[in-house]
Amino acid sequence: MIRPVAVIDFGGQYAHLIANRIRRLSAYSEIFENDVPAEELRKKNIAGIILSGGPHSVYDPEGPSIDPKILGLGVPVLGICYGHQLIAQVLHGSVKRGKVKEYGKSVLRPIRREGVFKDFPEKSVAWMSHGDTVEKLPSGFEIIAETDDCPVAGMADFSRNIFGVQFHPEVTHTEKGMLLLANFIRLAGVENTWKIDDYLEQSLQKIRDQAEGKKVFLLVSGGVDSSVSFALLEKALGKERIYGLFVDHGLMRKDEAAEVKVMLEEAGFPDLHIADESGRFLPRLAGVTDPEMKRKIIGDTFIDVQERISERLNLDPEKWLLGQGTIYPDTIESGGTKHADKIKTHHNRVEKIKRLMELGKIIEPLKDLYKDEVRELGRKLGLPEKMISRHPFPGPGLAVRILCTEKADILPNEGEIEKQIEIQFPGISAKILPVKSVGVQGDGRSYRHPVVLFPTKEFSWEEFDAIATAIPNIIPEINRVLLCVSSEQKISSMSVPKSDLSSLRIRILQEADAVVRNILEEENWEGK
Repeated sequence: MIRPVAVIDFGGQYAHLIANRIRRLSAYSEIFENDVPAEELRKKNIAGIILSGGPHSVYDPEGPSIDPKILGLGVPVLGICYGHQLIAQVLHGSVKRGKVKEYGKSVLRPIRREGVFKDFPEKSVAWMSHGDTVEKLPSGFEIIAETDDCPVAGMADFSRNIFGVQFHPEVTHTEKGMLLLANFIRLAGVENTWKIDDYLEQSLQKIRDQAEGKKVFLLVSGGVDSSVSFALLEKALGKERIYGLFVDHGLMRKDEAAEVKVMLEEAGFPDLHIADESGRFLPRLAGVTDPEMKRKIIGDTFIDVQERISERLNLDPEKWLLGQGTIYPDTIESGGTKHADKIKTHHNRVEKIKRLMELGKIIEPLKDLYKDEVRELGRKLGLPEKMISRHPFPGPGLAVRILCTEKADILPNEGEIEKQIEIQFPGISAKILPVKSVGVQGDGRSYRHPVVLFPTKEFSWEEFDAIATAIPNIIPEINRVLLCVSSEQKISSMSVPKSDLSSLRIRILQEADAVVRNILEEENWEGK
């Protein structure tokens, strides 16, 4: 019997990525809500436990916790970010607001290179995303890693194999993150006990069980997710039980509708149907500037189109399910798990979709996967590499890539902040943009201003990287740092006119996007 590694989800934006990383290390993983009883994990015969990150503070009365008995099951435990702090809190240490928030890359220095830090170098880059920090260690614990701004970047009770790390080993920005997770798998004794082929077989059976006696109406975008969903559903149910519909909403890339049809036909999907519905989508989006509202309109209109075509084909709603290429980030960013913060509402998570989900009318074969795992599944299914490696493109297309605004959003103290940046980083001239940007900081949504840097002397990319990490950490009004790469000097003032989704703006961005896509293909950067 395969022993799973339990990933306990506290609403972190990377919770499922942790589970995927464990699978990539050839160990099986399962995700559990934070209120799972210790007894349930014991009955599952779990081999190890990982506590994920999350958007809350552990000292917040509303912050999620765990059954304390989980830490006494006698299996290795690894706490990541919020999970690290929760271990300290539950075991009678203490956590407080840090003097400096860390968002971005930090230099990690292991103090004891054993346990999860076995074979680590003296220094490596680690990705931080936190505002709180462990102030007092629980009894039996010692500090095993540090950074300049985080004295307890890692802690351990070696006698019980309980570890906590403040950084995120599951993201690619942490140089030795996979080594840390591999060390944890080794401590749990489950190396090389699971492979992706097993997951594929489980997925096929799960689809057959959910769709028993029914057919699937699948909305296909031509992107990686919906294409792999198409292949997976057809493999599980057969071509005769799948109706694939590509909806051209007028906000696709240049010539994309024709490209998608050819690509899917070459991949063995000659039965794809195409509907030009731009005349339905674009009028509904006219004058709309708010990105959340645009996503809602597009999601609702997709369902309207699907329902109208289903009626035209006389499809019995009791015998059909609606298929979507939803992947895990769509769910987690929409606040779809118990403690996740809402980053943005995806078009496949609008209220109409949620109601259909409650009725059991939705099937999403990839909803538990991240993009890299979807690509791997696509290769297992025999899809061509050109399709699998396509550059990601949002389902709502250019509607959310074209920035729309009612008016400029001026930061009242922008002059003071710009001067602060210029003093702290000599050789940099700064300008705060009169718009706001959505970002993810500490597993929560931020909606703050970007700043543009105009270098007045030579900098290395490593220096720019360090500056870009430092600015949002020390200036709470900023969540994104941009670099001007033209020869222009600092712009003294900016204005933002009212702008929405006009046909001219759509055509301009289609042309600009086509230029970028051509470069990606010519340089063999697709999928990288």
